[in-house]
Amino acid sequence: MKQSGKNFTVEHIGPLETLLNQDFMGFHGKYFIGKELGLTGCEVSLNRLPAGKGMPFVHSHEKNEELYIVLRGSGAFFIDGEEFPIQEGSLIRVAPAGERAWQAGAEDLYFICIQAQAGSLTQATLEDGKRLATKASWMTK
Repeated sequence: MKQSGKNFTVEHIGPLETLLNQDFMGFHGKYFIGKELGLTGCEVSLNRLPAGKGMPFVHSHEKNEELYIVLRGSGAFFIDGEEFPIQEGSLIRVAPAGERAWQAGAEDLYFICIQAQAGSLTQATLEDGKRLATKASWMTK
């Protein structure tokens, strides 16, 4: 179910366990949300890789760096010929030219991948965010 307003878009896709029902270019378990939500500064994918499976190819990017956030499971990550273990809570940044691939371990690997053009961040949240006087329903006055 999708909901949107002037400054937001919300989509409820259900439990992450159902990601294997998603299909992207023949890959099951990958769901890109950029187009669905109207993202303009990054691309995001939600991913579920079945236990013991791995990316069938190594890839790099022309412009986008990627941030992988492992939510559940464990496995191995390959970057530029180096392999290292990953697990719930692992955060992996890969520069555009980085040659990358990954594999799930003994259980399904759930992760988020965020892509943004390298060098495009001009300010961080602390510099960009501002507090407002507006109150949400759970905030006391």
